[in-house]
Amino acid sequence: MSRRRDRNNFMALINAIPLFALIWVIYNLIIISGNNTTLDAELISINLISGAVWQITSKDLLLLMGLVTLYVETLKATRSNLVSIVNHSLSILVFVLFLVEFIIIAEAGNSTFFLLGLMSLMDAIAGFAITIVAARRDFNAPD
Repeated sequence: MSRRRDRNNFMALINAIPLFALIWVIYNLIIISGNNTTLDAELISINLISGAVWQITSKDLLLLMGLVTLYVETLKATRSNLVSIVNHSLSILVFVLFLVEFIIIAEAGNSTFFLLGLMSLMDAIAGFAITIVAARRDFNAPD
């Protein structure tokens, strides 16, 4: 029984951590490595039928990760429990980290980082809004 409770506590902790924090950490690890060209590095190129070549870079991969994360965080927001509220509060903190870093760190002053920060903001706003709607539904609150 104790293992099950420990596992549930661990999962609650994992669910409370905003996934955008992981993307923020990955981006910062790339910056700290001192190799900013890594962000512009081509990972793969795909020849399209039109003859165009689609080049996918690390920045594109980070944006894809951001979109997938936004989807997952939106699904997580449909719960209306304490862990969900903690997640949304931490999401605001993650957005503030994105915002401050975008303003004061030169390597973060680019469109990719801005869009990731914007996705983080959308996560925080949507999280609170969806949780409120779900809670109202759960408690049959009048409009």
